[in-house]
Amino acid sequence: MRFVVAPDGVIVADVAGRLPGRGLWLVARRDIVAAPRTQGALIRAAMAAVGSKPTIPADLADRVESLLVRRCTDCLGLARRAGQAKVGFDTVKAWLESGRAAVLVAARDGAANGRMKLRSLAPEAPLVEMLDSAEIGGAFGRGAVVHAALARGRLADQFLIETGRLAGFRSGAGADGTVDRDVDPEDDRDGDESRRRKGDGSS
Repeated sequence: MRFVVAPDGVIVADVAGRLPGRGLWLVARRDIVAAPRTQGALIRAAMAAVGSKPTIPADLADRVESLLVRRCTDCLGLARRAGQAKVGFDTVKAWLESGRAAVLVAARDGAANGRMKLRSLAPEAPLVEMLDSAEIGGAFGRGAVVHAALARGRLADQFLIETGRLAGFRSGAGADGTVDRDVDPEDDRDGDESRRRKGDGSS
């Protein structure tokens, strides 16, 4: 994950990879970003890049997680508007049975039995369990959503990338982190059926 020094001297995460300036790179993992040793290396690398000592927010790891959640839900929202994502146990089940669903999304605070029932229909499909039901629901403009599915395509691929980065902040998985500078940027039926019937407009 890329970090840059903002104009006010604060180190911020560039989750979209578009902010100007020399980048400072870390493995996307909470324990690495929050470690004092890593932050010291980050400050030294930033000083070498910009010539002054930057500030690291005490809640940097929490800020990164929030930004990554937003990236994931934005991706779901785009897929919904493109007709490439659906929610609700029965709809997701139908997509899985027809082979249309390429990615299965299950709320991490949802019931395990419903998740396993859907998973059994397409065991080879990636199962993403990084988001809460409220976060998934927000992407679809409604309340809590436990089950969702994405059709095959660019948005599904991007969603897997973004949730893969989020996993490092919600599960702690990943490899050891390093700090480096980059080149110049120029060069539902299980627990949510009643909610689904109230607001699920998917077909």
